[in-house]
Amino acid sequence: MTRPDLDGTDLRAILDAALSTGGQFSELYVEHRRSRSVAVDDGRVEDLITGLDRGGGVRVVSDGRTAYAFTNLLTRDALLEAARIAAAGVHGTATGGVADLRTVQPPHTHPVAREPSDIDGPGMAEIVTRIDEAARAVDGSVRQVGASYSDTTQEVFLVNSEGHRHEERRVRTRLAARVVAARDDIVQTGLEAPGAAAGLELLERHPPEDVGRRAAERAVLMLDSRPAPAGDMTVVLAPGSGGVLFHEACGHGMEADIVAKGASVYQGRRGDKIGSDLISGVDDATVTNAWGSFGFDDEGTPAQRTVLFERGVCTDYLTDRLRADELGLARSGNARRQSYAHLPIPRMTNTYILPGDDDPDEILRSVQRGLWCEQLGGGQVDPASGDFVFGVAVGWLIEDGQRTHPVRGANLVGDGPAILARVEAVGTDFDVREGICGKDGQGVPAGLGNPTVRIGRITVGGTGE
Repeated sequence: MTRPDLDGTDLRAILDAALSTGGQFSELYVEHRRSRSVAVDDGRVEDLITGLDRGGGVRVVSDGRTAYAFTNLLTRDALLEAARIAAAGVHGTATGGVADLRTVQPPHTHPVAREPSDIDGPGMAEIVTRIDEAARAVDGSVRQVGASYSDTTQEVFLVNSEGHRHEERRVRTRLAARVVAARDDIVQTGLEAPGAAAGLELLERHPPEDVGRRAAERAVLMLDSRPAPAGDMTVVLAPGSGGVLFHEACGHGMEADIVAKGASVYQGRRGDKIGSDLISGVDDATVTNAWGSFGFDDEGTPAQRTVLFERGVCTDYLTDRLRADELGLARSGNARRQSYAHLPIPRMTNTYILPGDDDPDEILRSVQRGLWCEQLGGGQVDPASGDFVFGVAVGWLIEDGQRTHPVRGANLVGDGPAILARVEAVGTDFDVREGICGKDGQGVPAGLGNPTVRIGRITVGGTGE
């Protein structure tokens, strides 16, 4: 574990300096991050990048106000200077000091079976080459393949004035393939990008050849697509594909900073019946080796499983220290930051719609006419109203209980609470996807998951009939 070369006396001095202007709470967050990535584009290996980023940030809180200063020098003097700068940003009346420091172990761990460092640059290049070759072998219509491998090893050290001290090592590994296929005047793209809070064992669950092939098959499939029909219709979300819809249309509105600002459609709705009895959803950072998992959040609160909706009832919000105190809620372990240069804010971790009791095949057979969403693309959401627009990257028309042909250009238009209320069936199956969630200029890994879900009515935008 890489940590600042400081003893307990040094740590107390830094925390005391941060409290010197009357702060109520102070914290030192130190990060050491090693990252590696390699990409292949048009059959050529490019962009073999290795990076090392290390530094520390000092935060002071007083009467709801926060000041923060950071440095990339992990010496006693540099961190003391950061503490004094942060202290100058608040002026309170607190007279407390720093509690006795005690080391706390994470309640949940995410073991690494094969360290990423076991492969070198040529080994990484071989991985992306395998993705590229498998994608190109799918069909002659494949025109372009972009493939990448990346891994990150993040070591975190955190200590605060309440006496909490912990260390945590987080390893994440990811593969990605983006394939462009073209035929006549039609150009389509396919994407596959699995990841995990794990090491090279990811390659066993997602062999590079499978990643390239799946991305290429999606791109080639969509060459035969027709323009999507427009209008209100039944929509079925395939396993894994609907997680992003729940994440964006519902999850962000459950983050406590948005709630505290009065900018969430779910503000004041705890205990209210909003969705169907069939819908239950959680945010869970304790799932072993899941992409958005960890042991402690970036304030030192243990990772937790937070129920957001239970049988359609809005049950809880996702909090950090500040918003939990402001709203009178418990800390849910959702304070996250992109790096030591960022303040922690409430963020989702792994946000899942839980499996239900319905047969996935029967869910499809029950739809006379509708849209099967195999993969969603980008979208926009307004947390204050819940209104959203999502593109459908891979979709199928459903006719008489069968997927009949792929469709392109579909958009889903609606609002989160209404969609939750229109859930008519939830399958026993389940799958996940991985992404990087952006908010307030910060990006963090976020897991997405869902079973097959049938929604009775969503407005579908399209140009077909």
